[in-house]
Amino acid sequence: MQIMIDLNVLLDVIQKREPHFAASGKVLGLAAKRKISGHIPAHALTTIHYIVAKYAGQAKAGQTIDWLLSTLKVIPAGQKEFLRARGLNLSDFEDAVVASLAEAGHCQYIVSRNTGDFKNSRIPALTPEEFLALMAEKDV
Repeated sequence: MQIMIDLNVLLDVIQKREPHFAASGKVLGLAAKRKISGHIPAHALTTIHYIVAKYAGQAKAGQTIDWLLSTLKVIPAGQKEFLRARGLNLSDFEDAVVASLAEAGHCQYIVSRNTGDFKNSRIPALTPEEFLALMAEKDV
């Protein structure tokens, strides 16, 4: 199964944000164990590097990016994907880009804590908890 992991889920883990850390960490754990194929939008890497470098230093930022690159598939955004995002009926452009990249990456779900932001997406959005429940049903 292929999923697009929204930036807020990644930041839950990186910043150990409670009460979201545990469920978001389990989603990333499934990707790390290769039980699912986790995808991230390319622009998430620059945001994560900036945040980690600001609060934990350049070395930690580099380690974090290296882990993400070794664990998750990065979906690039080019003109085609941005044009598709502009055509989606989503209120936030960044969310539209995530939805467009989820389509481009052939993802079955977008995992986000802000599922309402994706209600008009062709790819359904699930919270980390909802996704984990789905995986439990499938015995993954």
